[in-house]
Amino acid sequence: MTYHPKSDFLRVMMERGYLADCTDYQALDEALVKGVLPAYIGYDATAASLHVGHLLNITMLRWLQKTGHKPITLMGGGTTKVGDPSFRAEERPLLSPAQIDANIAGMQKVFARYLSYGTGPSDAIMLNNAEWLDSLNYLDFLRDIGRHFSVNRMLSFESVKSRLDREQSLSFLEFNYMILQAYDFLELYRRYGCRLQMGGSDQWGNIINGIDLTRRVLDADIFGLTSPLLTTSDGKKMGKSASGAVWLDGGMLSPYEFWQFWRNTTDADVGRFLKLYTELPVEECNRLGALAGSEINAAKIILANEVTTLLHGAEAAAAAEATAREVFEKGGIGDDLPTVALSVDEVAEGVGIVQLFVRAGLAASGKDAKRLISEGGARLNDEIVTDAALRLGAGDLAEPVKLTAGKKRHALVTLG
Repeated sequence: MTYHPKSDFLRVMMERGYLADCTDYQALDEALVKGVLPAYIGYDATAASLHVGHLLNITMLRWLQKTGHKPITLMGGGTTKVGDPSFRAEERPLLSPAQIDANIAGMQKVFARYLSYGTGPSDAIMLNNAEWLDSLNYLDFLRDIGRHFSVNRMLSFESVKSRLDREQSLSFLEFNYMILQAYDFLELYRRYGCRLQMGGSDQWGNIINGIDLTRRVLDADIFGLTSPLLTTSDGKKMGKSASGAVWLDGGMLSPYEFWQFWRNTTDADVGRFLKLYTELPVEECNRLGALAGSEINAAKIILANEVTTLLHGAEAAAAAEATAREVFEKGGIGDDLPTVALSVDEVAEGVGIVQLFVRAGLAASGKDAKRLISEGGARLNDEIVTDAALRLGAGDLAEPVKLTAGKKRHALVTLG
């Protein structure tokens, strides 16, 4: 891409590696230069928090605000009742309205760490598409909106086509999802003057639908911009760890574990992740990413500290680094490690080592824990565990014990 943008926002998107595609670079750039431009990203409320897989798009909204524009975080209180079928093998489980509201409340806490909400021109606003979707009249909607959609074209989108090609069922409920998402863009333009939708590159078809619909109904000049779908250099999907999703809620994943996720970044990803997930100057990101040998570890600590500070604050980042140093450099147990607290009743007849590794999040299942032990990757107080049938009693837990999986993942077990 050789286009040289005039607007700060588009320049940041290109320089730092956020940009996969855009419907019209030049027209969007000119709109950004003219004044405050409202832009949105939609988030379905399918979980109690956001995770690292969402962080790329959250930081895009943060840069949008930092460069003088207005972010809209659109919560899918309405669309979550349908479920996004994009690139999924089966239908999502449907959630109750109470579950959806609770999930939105959890996600709201995360957004507040990255965006400044308020009533000013570039202050972020949080909206819920249930506001307009819940009250739709079905026949009016079919007549006024449905007539603009070609089923032939909808069937050609990769997200739908891949499901049908594998002969996996696609319900009519899910098929409506892309119409409702397109309608969101129309309503956001109509109500808030929103002219840009952003999302991952897997959302390109849905974004184009919204642009086409809004142009047909309101003759509006609006835009779409997508970010790349990130994988790590070893081919893994960004945001997954050995023990599951990397949540952005400190109650679901401790700041230490979050910090550790970034500290464990593969060498080849450090420079790229510094540009995408921190606000350090691009030149500094490139310099740190080019370090080799043991020096790259210092860059990983900077990455972990910067990302953790943005989400959990500078104190949490400093505490996590101190704990890591205590654990790795001095062989201690640290104060900030994830902890499994057992009751006296639970250990009355002894508690299995396999169960402890699973409860501590160091193994995904009993089978995974047994494999870890058989391969010599499980340690108890820095001693290799060789017996998967080992049980710990109250006497063994009189002092906190440290569990270790591999070289870098640790947890404490205490007796309450």
